[in-house]
Amino acid sequence: MAQAEAAPETQAKTPNKRQKKGMFDVSEGGGAPLLIAPTLILLAIVIGYPVVKAVVMSFQKDPGLDKATQQFVQGGFAGFSNYTHWLLERCSQVGGGTGKCPQGTLGAEFWTAMGNTVMFTVISVSIEVVLGMWFAMIMHRKFKGRGLLRAAVLIPWAIPTAVTAKLFFFIFAFAGVANSLLHTSILWTGDAWPARWAVISADVWKTTPFMALLILAGLQVIPEDVYEAARVDGATKFQQFVQITLPLVKPALMVAILFRTLDVLRIFDLPFILTGGGGGKGDATTTLSILVIQQIRQGFNSAAALSTITFIFIFLVAYVFVRFLGANVQQTQDDQRKAAR
Repeated sequence: MAQAEAAPETQAKTPNKRQKKGMFDVSEGGGAPLLIAPTLILLAIVIGYPVVKAVVMSFQKDPGLDKATQQFVQGGFAGFSNYTHWLLERCSQVGGGTGKCPQGTLGAEFWTAMGNTVMFTVISVSIEVVLGMWFAMIMHRKFKGRGLLRAAVLIPWAIPTAVTAKLFFFIFAFAGVANSLLHTSILWTGDAWPARWAVISADVWKTTPFMALLILAGLQVIPEDVYEAARVDGATKFQQFVQITLPLVKPALMVAILFRTLDVLRIFDLPFILTGGGGGKGDATTTLSILVIQQIRQGFNSAAALSTITFIFIFLVAYVFVRFLGANVQQTQDDQRKAAR
């Protein structure tokens, strides 16, 4: 009996070999830092270094001709002047202290591009949410040829953006398909609002399938028993959609909205190829990304400041979006678990 009682104490004092290995024990998850280290190093080189380099460059002056002395200067530390040129300084100086940005100044270009970017984001994502939900509800039904329909919906998303832009360039040409079908003579890529709607139409056509597939993934995890119980209780189709479908598909829907919002905030190739960033007065479809590329020809450091502003803006939108919707997603998941119990 004494030997039997001493056995557990001996086992308790015996050190575990896995505990000795510590972080190098892959079986216990301790080797995770070693496994992800190559990926982290690669991300630091590909993403981290360019971001840090752009921020450093944004605080440097662009070499060029000094308007005051009419002499060539090499540059040097600029402080926040590159940022104030885009946001405040040029507007206040040229506008006579009124705070208004005359056409042609950096401030006017920045705020016009900011307005265009936000406008494209709000309108495009809103239309894509409605159409994506509609397409997802159709593809979720059981009918003959459903697999073929789901594959066909992917075609616009699979087409490269440059090809899509050229396709819609021919559609919205003066003698193109759009004017022929509508019996109009609209300069779709020459006037301000027609050019904007041309860009929005092309973006919605291409990316609505992406939204629809993400929403479809959320619809497929909803138990059919929930709908059967609702039908037994006498719930109409509209009540089922509002009280069952929307709450349960909300996590997938918010992920889709987040992805598309960040994507449109960085939009460049579609408006650049379709309209060249012009239309109307010449900047009707200029976005922040297009403005950064245009500014590179004038000076890398001022363009770096603009790209940093764009990065911070998109980061803040993503941060607020995730924090605002994160609690709702978690609450929805908790409600789903309670309902399943």
